[in-house]
Amino acid sequence: MTDWFERGFPHIWLPYTQMKTAPAPLAAARTLGSRITLADGRELIDGIASWWTAVHGYNHPHIVEAIQKQARVMPHVMLGGLLHEQAATLAARLVAILPGGLTRVFFSDSGSVAVEVAMKMATQYWLNKNIRKRTKFLAFKGGYHGDTFATMAVCDPEEGMHTLFAGILPEHHVIALPREAETAAAFDAFLERHADELAGILVEPLVQGAGGMIFHDEHTLRRLRAAADKYELLLICDEVFTGFGRTGAMFACEAAGVAPDIVTLGKGLTGGTLPLAATVATQKVFDAFWSDDPSHALMHGPTYMGNALACAAANASLDLFERENRLRQAADIGEFLGKALGRCIGLPNVADVRARGAVGVVELDPAPDLNALKRRFVEEGVWVRPFRNIVYLTPALTIGEEDLEKLTSSIVRVLSA
Repeated sequence: MTDWFERGFPHIWLPYTQMKTAPAPLAAARTLGSRITLADGRELIDGIASWWTAVHGYNHPHIVEAIQKQARVMPHVMLGGLLHEQAATLAARLVAILPGGLTRVFFSDSGSVAVEVAMKMATQYWLNKNIRKRTKFLAFKGGYHGDTFATMAVCDPEEGMHTLFAGILPEHHVIALPREAETAAAFDAFLERHADELAGILVEPLVQGAGGMIFHDEHTLRRLRAAADKYELLLICDEVFTGFGRTGAMFACEAAGVAPDIVTLGKGLTGGTLPLAATVATQKVFDAFWSDDPSHALMHGPTYMGNALACAAANASLDLFERENRLRQAADIGEFLGKALGRCIGLPNVADVRARGAVGVVELDPAPDLNALKRRFVEEGVWVRPFRNIVYLTPALTIGEEDLEKLTSSIVRVLSA
């Protein structure tokens, strides 16, 4: 172990980890492209792009240069009463590439907070209209929207990570996504009974990420939009996981031709370099806050919202999406993953294999020994982090075919053992 690891690890509290029983983390020393170099010199091919964020790979020189340039000028300034060029430029660029009607950008520093802000916006939208009974949200089984208290309450209450807090969290409605006739009928019946108490519908479009990498089709998303219109509800698309090319389109809602009332962005927004998130609303939503009454303002303000360094990184990341065909790369990755992971079909305990865009999933039944799997993947020279009963890949959109082959072959070998 390195000196810094020995000094610091006894004081670190790791995420999603039972610290008493979990193996110690690996000491990371450097990153480059799709590689993580450990302090002991081993090199791992990263199959999950640091929780799906490093869409252009690590240390992309254009993003690094933008951060360094901004650091010399102004690392940060509060957005309370001030505005800087990077935030203004980024807001205008996001509005230009998002589906039509999304015009107002509220910055924050994490996906969970972005969703929390979206929920606050949607609730206050109705309060500002003096409609006080629309305080609940409709979310879906298999969904995951964050770890803050409000967002935990709209995650899957049975299959998610937050069952311990049942009875403590605010209660919302979580039902099955209307994927086929039976669940569509149940969805319609639910809205007939409960629409007048809902502030909005919250969904991860096309792929439910941390809830199990569960896919649904474009028609399902269009059904949600139609229902929101019918009952005058706000549709919130949580694109923290799906945005920035992950599902093949720049934004998943685009692929379905759906424009939400509010969208949340994070993870890939800065290309995996700095924390930044955004909640983007339509003019209709914003107009409900536009008032001579001070109490109608959105009273929210993360201290580092619109951080200049993070906004510079995000602008540089958008440059790369404009200059290089990342969406074509995502499509190619999806085609490769579908074929390569298809070799797992028929292996013991493999229940399903699926791929969409730069997301590849092998679903296992029963759930495996996760620590044993993670250890085997490191021995293979790859960084793959299965959760629950899912082994998945969400690599950088720039990853090379040789590295993809190593990742997928490692999964086939480990699951065959």
